[in-house]
Amino acid sequence: MVRTGETVRVVGISGSLRRASFSTSLLKVLAEKAAPAIDIQVVTLEDIPLYNEDLDQNPEIPSVAAFKKIIAESDGILITTPEYNHGVPGVLKNALDWASRPVFGSCFKNKPVSIISSSKAFTGGVRAQYQLRETLISMHAHLVMGPEVVVGGVHAKLAEHVYQDENGLTFMLRSLDRLREEILERRLVYA
Repeated sequence: MVRTGETVRVVGISGSLRRASFSTSLLKVLAEKAAPAIDIQVVTLEDIPLYNEDLDQNPEIPSVAAFKKIIAESDGILITTPEYNHGVPGVLKNALDWASRPVFGSCFKNKPVSIISSSKAFTGGVRAQYQLRETLISMHAHLVMGPEVVVGGVHAKLAEHVYQDENGLTFMLRSLDRLREEILERRLVYA
């Protein structure tokens, strides 16, 4: 039985570096709307260097170590990503390459993960979402299943950090509810 009063801690990773990023804005809107049931810590990737196996050693690069620690200490992960050239932005793939180490023992292993993709196009980033799922599966993340959440025409739905599409917002919040339920069920199983 899921306990309704518990707060879960989720890391919200934005797959975009742009200052006025739609992905980051979506995370901020969702963090506000989902509180207090879900505490979303928004994380951006500006400080993560390009992955280089020569640099993947102890001691870890501080920004990479901090990124991995935030993920490891969270209950779950929400990734919001744009789609660039029919795929995942390089900055997000790069951060996941860092987080996937050590192989078979990464901070993503068995961690519940939900994805929201967005695009100015009506397709809403479905191809990026597909690529991202494939990467996360290889990292042994636990993808929370349900209808895929894609936000087409995102530029017309966000105005000054307010999401204008009430039905779309409800759909995204239902996805977060599934993530929360998965986290709480896992707490019961592993308690």
